[in-house]
Amino acid sequence: MADAAEFERPDLSCGLASMDSSESRWVFQDDDQSEIDDYDDDDDPHDNAARHSMDLESEDEDNVEQKLIRTGPRIDSFDVEALDVPGAHRNEYEDFSVGKKIALAFQTLGVVFGDVGTSPLYTFSVMFNKVPINGDEDIIGALSLVIYTLILISLVKYVLVVLLANDDGEGGTFALYSLICRHAKVSLLPNQLPSDTRISSFRLKVPSAELERSLKIKEKLEASLTLKKLLLMLVLAGTAMVIADGVVTPAMSVMSAVGGLKIGVDAINQDEAVMISVACLIVLFSVQKYGTSKVGLAVGPALFIWFCTLAGIGIYNLVVYDSSVLKAFNPVHIYYFFKRNSTNAWYCLGGCLLCATGSEAMFADLCYFSVRSIQLTFVFLVLPCLFLGYLGQAAYLISNQNGAEHVFFNSVPKSAFWPVFFIANVAALIASRAMTTATFSCIKQSTALGCFPRLKIIHTSRKFMGQIYIPVLNWFLLAVCLVVVCSISSMYEIGNAYGIAELGVMMMTTVLVTIVMLLIWQINIIIVMGFAMIFLGIELIFFSSVLWGVGDGSWIILVFAVIMFFIMSIWNYGSKLKYETEVKQKLSMDLMRELGCNLGTIRAPGIGLLYNELVKGIPAIFGHFLTTLPAVHSMIIFVCIKYVPVPVVPQSERFLFRRVCPKSYHIFRCIARYGYKDVRKENHQTFEQLLIESLEKFIRREAQERSLESDGDDDTDTDETRCSRLLVGPNGSVYSLGIPLLAEFNEITRPITEVLNVPEEVQALESPDPSIPDAEQSLERELSFIRKAKESGVVYLLGHGDIRARKDSWFIKKLIINYFYAFLRKNSRRGIANLSVPHTHLMQVGMTYMV
Repeated sequence: MADAAEFERPDLSCGLASMDSSESRWVFQDDDQSEIDDYDDDDDPHDNAARHSMDLESEDEDNVEQKLIRTGPRIDSFDVEALDVPGAHRNEYEDFSVGKKIALAFQTLGVVFGDVGTSPLYTFSVMFNKVPINGDEDIIGALSLVIYTLILISLVKYVLVVLLANDDGEGGTFALYSLICRHAKVSLLPNQLPSDTRISSFRLKVPSAELERSLKIKEKLEASLTLKKLLLMLVLAGTAMVIADGVVTPAMSVMSAVGGLKIGVDAINQDEAVMISVACLIVLFSVQKYGTSKVGLAVGPALFIWFCTLAGIGIYNLVVYDSSVLKAFNPVHIYYFFKRNSTNAWYCLGGCLLCATGSEAMFADLCYFSVRSIQLTFVFLVLPCLFLGYLGQAAYLISNQNGAEHVFFNSVPKSAFWPVFFIANVAALIASRAMTTATFSCIKQSTALGCFPRLKIIHTSRKFMGQIYIPVLNWFLLAVCLVVVCSISSMYEIGNAYGIAELGVMMMTTVLVTIVMLLIWQINIIIVMGFAMIFLGIELIFFSSVLWGVGDGSWIILVFAVIMFFIMSIWNYGSKLKYETEVKQKLSMDLMRELGCNLGTIRAPGIGLLYNELVKGIPAIFGHFLTTLPAVHSMIIFVCIKYVPVPVVPQSERFLFRRVCPKSYHIFRCIARYGYKDVRKENHQTFEQLLIESLEKFIRREAQERSLESDGDDDTDTDETRCSRLLVGPNGSVYSLGIPLLAEFNEITRPITEVLNVPEEVQALESPDPSIPDAEQSLERELSFIRKAKESGVVYLLGHGDIRARKDSWFIKKLIINYFYAFLRKNSRRGIANLSVPHTHLMQVGMTYMV
């Protein structure tokens, strides 16, 4: 029994294995686990007198005792109302026809592999700029270093391991963080609810002895604020490096491709090549708005031709020059390379890493495609072509050791130079988009999880919701990219900056995947430590090499990454302070009791949707509305748009309702839950319709539970009986409600028509009919009231809650909150902008919190 108790609660946060919704499963049963109707206040939950006086939403949901039980199929509350059980969430890439799979494969080439595919343009050039060629062994040693860098980092780490650590098809730094947050309470934004863990996107795992290590790690993470902050800092640092990577990737790819002009046309100098690169970059970022599907499908065949060209040139050079370079597959030549060149060999490690620079893009762009398509394409097409390309260049260098500066274009046969040059430039433009699209995806994830200011996001595909375009970020990346190209004109210095950005992301990914292995995968500790030590050790050695050359101009990328890190840190810090202040200043239930059901003012017909960020309690901004406006609406709904750490929330589980006050107040809370991959495309009319329909379902279900409770036996108050309630559907199927019924709900409320000024014709419709039970009459009266309020109009009540640092605060805090955070908040996109609400339906009130 002691062991069972140890595994009671934490299992909810440690699950990874998915379960089909039609199978029995292990779930947590609270002693009072209602995820929709929480009426408890701080009093004793068994105190019927307190319940009789007022129904309050629970403020102590997190402290409820839970026990693990085995249940039938997991059914969401809204599914119970509809009496149908939806199937498990299906991957959006399943059940494609053969033609669509081929099209998807071409898009995969065009979007994911452009970066790593164009690395042969510059890898050997940068490497041999650091270490001179003094013999054939240097060439073979450098080639062996490139081959095993591709095998270890690109193939083993990313393709075989990291891609599997995706969050339901979503990749990137923040996807890993979201996955960890879902299995342990490490998020620093205190707006999480146990009800979030009941979304079907969460995966549960049956308790087992293997969870012990995972539970200990989970407890340490949840108990230590320092570890939580450190984890968030690692994620923000990794994201900053991704954004920096999105700047330097286009610069490096385009500069190296355009540099081939100096081989084909002797009159072209470096300055002219830079200006041509600038023009290409402007064109590149200008077509970004056309979307991944359109651009990816258009350039996918072009990149396929590029890989075939790369392999063809490699085979040609192996046949014409020297096939003895094949012995580079023997790793002993890496040892000989370092023995011959010692320090210079260490310097060239930064250039060697460039062969694997597109590896992180494979993971970050995962949201656009499936894991299997990326794995198969890389193993059977991309990697063999890269090997042939590098082998061919090494074979050429064996016979032409002075041609290392632009070895790729020098190794191309003269008759094929211009076609290859054209294809190389097209491929470079495609490669530049790889990290740009990855950056868009990463920024969207970080915004949804409260770590980046809101920006306008355009969804470029109706079929795939992960394909997005962020205009502001696109032009910002272009501006910084042009600065980098114009200020660091040397391809070798840009290559060093490229290595810094890429290695920063790789190291953060290694740390986060290690945590995922320990916390979620729960695999053997030896395998985990081996993964962490091998790959983190390799990446630290590479990182020491690129840092040595940071003074050459690549420091610009480090400064840019630091700026992005501070922007995200300030936004997260300010958002956290704002939320905590709103929680502290929320209105008390005693005040609501004193005001009465009319709230001390006039209740005008209509529905008021008050947007706020609180998931519990009555926001202070509502009191500001009561004192500022001459009247409030007859129905008030506190709407909280909340992003939960799952990729997608099914539409049937979108809205979570509960009553805030007794029925006569007509005040509800609605938590609209979205995953960070969800698309909020609905206009305000659609949103209103979905919200009202869900509210009606909630009220019907509430009445149904009361009816079942009234028909129950005298011992229905016991927890055992309450947990075993069943619902019989029209088709004869038996459903487990999965939540407690209102066993102790005995509220007596006054008729609605006595509370509010309801027209006489409505009162006539609501007059009691002796032939209809009281419960049904009460239900119909409330539903009729909602419909009449909806017909009177819906108004969006927006409270702009700004924060200012107190006068006695530290100078640094005043600087961060009053200037930096205020600037970011002022220039970020309002959350309501996604609904496109007309100004005639808006009512705004400002309020300042002192923190």
